[in-house]
Amino acid sequence: MVAGMCAGAVVAALLASGTGGAGAAGAPDGYWMRTDARFAPVGALVPSAAVTYDNKLVPAAAWIQVSQHTAVSGATTVKLRVDGMVPGHAYAVHVHQKPCGADPAAAGGHFQHKPSTDPAATNADNEVWLDFTADEHGAAESSARHDWDFRQGQASSVVIHDMPGSKVRAACFTVPFGWAP
Repeated sequence: MVAGMCAGAVVAALLASGTGGAGAAGAPDGYWMRTDARFAPVGALVPSAAVTYDNKLVPAAAWIQVSQHTAVSGATTVKLRVDGMVPGHAYAVHVHQKPCGADPAAAGGHFQHKPSTDPAATNADNEVWLDFTADEHGAAESSARHDWDFRQGQASSVVIHDMPGSKVRAACFTVPFGWAP
């Protein structure tokens, strides 16, 4: 197993790298990836690709799954599933530029299709937003579809923010996002 990655992420990364079977990068229908993990606190004995910075908002052992399909045309769909979250809580979720780290700021800023410093460019058309409200059991699903693709190496994680409009980073999941060849 690769250090710092759970088995699900390793399998997904191998498939995404083209060393796996159908649906791998370079396949006729584009890039496919799915990975999941359980959240663990920073410095946990058993590290995880999913890090919680706030155990009250994203409890340790809560589960996350992210999948991506990018067609050869460049159209990209990202899906998110979670379980074990705070029931009834509304979370903001965005794709970020860098992998997660011990410092919540390590993931960098939001991935933007058209990078800009203009606050008006921070929107669901220019970014991947996967906001959700956890149901009564703490589970939720969301998805986003765009007619554009990620740029190589510029999308590396999903950050869960406290609530829509909040800059507080409650958790982060390092994800092997890819792009269609």
